[in-house]
Amino acid sequence: MSRFEKNNQRTQARMRTISGRLKEQQRRVVAPLRRGVFLAPATITSLGLLSGFFGLVSAINSHFELAAVMILIAFVCDGLDGRVARLSRTSSHFGVEYDSLSDVVAFGVAPAGIVYCWSLRLLGTWGVVIAGMFVICAALRLARFNVQTGSTDKRRFVGLPVPGAAAMIAGCVLAYSYFEFESPHVLVIVMAPLTVALASLMISRVPYPSFKTINLRQHAPVELVAAMLLVLAFLFAMPQFTFFMLATAYVASGPYLLLRGERSQALAPVLGPPAEGQAASPAPARKSRSGAAAARSTGDLSEHQPPPQVH
Repeated sequence: MSRFEKNNQRTQARMRTISGRLKEQQRRVVAPLRRGVFLAPATITSLGLLSGFFGLVSAINSHFELAAVMILIAFVCDGLDGRVARLSRTSSHFGVEYDSLSDVVAFGVAPAGIVYCWSLRLLGTWGVVIAGMFVICAALRLARFNVQTGSTDKRRFVGLPVPGAAAMIAGCVLAYSYFEFESPHVLVIVMAPLTVALASLMISRVPYPSFKTINLRQHAPVELVAAMLLVLAFLFAMPQFTFFMLATAYVASGPYLLLRGERSQALAPVLGPPAEGQAASPAPARKSRSGAAAARSTGDLSEHQPPPQVH
């Protein structure tokens, strides 16, 4: 072996050593950053959960407009946590489960408590039954969404999303306050069937539009941009009434799509076993010891990385 070849081998060995040290240093620096970024979506989810709780407390204290605003804050947090998790690549089983539990409180328990304290209290026991029905249907809707993640059309939701139902209740509260109505009996006549309808739509198979496939980087038609600017102008001028109209339009969009002939193919029903011919989804493979050790080093303790959820 010539001297040139020996020098070349030594150089390559030194380069490999330096590269290994650089990778080790990078791992030590990046791992704490990843653990820090992992806290960001969990923090946003916690803010949404607290907003729902404060909304419930405000309704108990008869501050209904503040309670509706808390639901809107939870609505915004629910839309942000998933996007932050995707951008930071910190989606995990923990985040998915925590987000679902937060949604049960912020968009199930809190709106039910608000609508009961605000209007259904006059019905006595029937008001409790209707509010409880809303909570149960919200939990069933979230459970069905979890088992159907990745197996349905991303352009459509199966049933009314839970945040949409909660936004409809919050919009009614804001519109009632905006127009300064003072008719409790008329309010009960309207809200009792509306709450039952929202609960039924959540566990139905009515298709609802999903905005997960919208790409903000693509060029949009001039008409769409003008419509969005008009909506923003109304939000600044009449925020309560505008939000009520937006929530009403979204809730009505599902039956409209159904009348047009669209159908949602729910691969996992809410109650009962799957339909005949549908195979159960395979159980996730257990992570190897080396993979688990690597996950612990990066702060990711999940079994695998599921696709992020958007409610």
